[in-house]
Amino acid sequence: MLKHLTIKNYALIRHLELEPSAHLNVITGETGAGKSIMLGALGLLMGNRAESKVLWDEQEKCVTEGVFDIRHYRLKSFFKAEDLDYDDTTVIRREISPGGKSRAFINDTPVTLEVMKKLGGLLMDVHSQHETLALGNQAFQLRLIDAYAENTTLTDKYAEDWSAYTKAKKAYENLRDEADTLRQEADYIRFQLEELNKAALDEDNEQEKLESELKIMEHAEEIKSRFQGILSVLSTSEYASRNGLRDARGHLQHIASYSESYNALLQRLDSVIIELDDILNEVEREEENIEFDPERSELIKERLSLFYRLLKKHGAADVPALIALRNGLEEKNSITGNLDEALAKAKAAFEAAEKNVRATGAKLSESRQKVFTPLTTQLVKLLQEVGILNATLAVDRQPAEPTPAGMDKIELLFSANKGIAPRPLAQVASGGEFSRLMFCIKYVMAEKTAMPTLVLDEIDTGISGEVAIKLGNLMKSMSKKHQLITISHLPQVAAKGDAHYFVYKDHSAAKTMSSIRELKAQDRVQEIAKMIGGEKPSKIALENAQELLTQ
Repeated sequence: MLKHLTIKNYALIRHLELEPSAHLNVITGETGAGKSIMLGALGLLMGNRAESKVLWDEQEKCVTEGVFDIRHYRLKSFFKAEDLDYDDTTVIRREISPGGKSRAFINDTPVTLEVMKKLGGLLMDVHSQHETLALGNQAFQLRLIDAYAENTTLTDKYAEDWSAYTKAKKAYENLRDEADTLRQEADYIRFQLEELNKAALDEDNEQEKLESELKIMEHAEEIKSRFQGILSVLSTSEYASRNGLRDARGHLQHIASYSESYNALLQRLDSVIIELDDILNEVEREEENIEFDPERSELIKERLSLFYRLLKKHGAADVPALIALRNGLEEKNSITGNLDEALAKAKAAFEAAEKNVRATGAKLSESRQKVFTPLTTQLVKLLQEVGILNATLAVDRQPAEPTPAGMDKIELLFSANKGIAPRPLAQVASGGEFSRLMFCIKYVMAEKTAMPTLVLDEIDTGISGEVAIKLGNLMKSMSKKHQLITISHLPQVAAKGDAHYFVYKDHSAAKTMSSIRELKAQDRVQEIAKMIGGEKPSKIALENAQELLTQ
């Protein structure tokens, strides 16, 4: 649920903060005061597009931030899949810069708008009079039926079986489609594999080592001469550096006892002599090892020539790439050698997976069909309570081949008028009927599952009197388990709110802004009375407002 909402610098809103009730929140106010602007700001948290022209002050950025308690929403897998840190209290934030650049954050981690849209849709359900597409969508209707039937375990099992089925089907079909090609290529695959196996490739940087060895061998005379020159300069000549260092050490040794600093110099000089001796020994060993071996040189050249030829032939960058190619050919050769057996095994796995998905799909379908009558009966009863007295509902179900959603083709049929047979929703329902039908559906779903914060934008348009009271009662009942935020123009609904917020225009500054405040006690009576009797409510209107609140 939404625990805290902050909106800064958006449209007519300079700064707004809201801590809604966990139950029913009612927002009222004069037309154009900014009630629907709040919906636009909430839309930003749901990943909707925004432009810099929405800024109240064009020199400052817009910030919309929502703090949500998500412990009951089973969203840990979503956070893991998106590589986000999970917290029961999650903060989502959207920023729009004066230049129009948009940034989105989840728990202070930058995310794409696509990720924000996914999470925002799981945390908030913004329903307006124009929300019609979802209601006619088969996936939505299936979710309704599964929620009512409490099919979570079955739908999870079906999803697992469907995933296994699609993988097994793809593996079998790919192998089947490749079988003829693999048979035709079998001889060529074996020839290439034998050639690469004969090359005895290894991953121990053989090419680099051989190239280095050959380079040394081809410059053996020069290298040997250079090493001898080093030995002469440092050790063997009359004026060799080593002799000079020994003489210097002798001089220093005679005076080392006179001062600690002299003794320290002696020790450092000893270290230089030891290091020099170590270098000389290493140079002598390297010089002795330098030898041109024509036979070895020829072998290296042949080996490198083989590498270069194979690299060019196969378009490979290096020997490890050739090794990867060889391993792939070994796998293909293994398949071609046992192709019939592999096909039979893949087909058996596919058929077993198909049997599983069909069995689970049949159980899911049976569970769904059991709730068609109780679901439509409850919805019709609710529709009658909200003023659609002659409502009829039916579920048309046709069997289907396995799909990600099951083995049912569902169509919810509806009629609002007596004597008119139920037909698909898109053909028969008006905007107001859609709104009330959608509310009734969400009322039913809320009884069965944890729903996101439900935001209702004047869903009560077109109704009044006793029906308005019943709608308010339904909202009140629904909000006992789920957070509702409703923008309303009906006093009967406003009186049911656990929290009542009033939106108004503030003209005190140089630029008009929208503000909001929570109404308490007498202020609330006054506002509801205005909704009943106009800007200057009569005594009767005030008494009616008080009565509504008391009820």
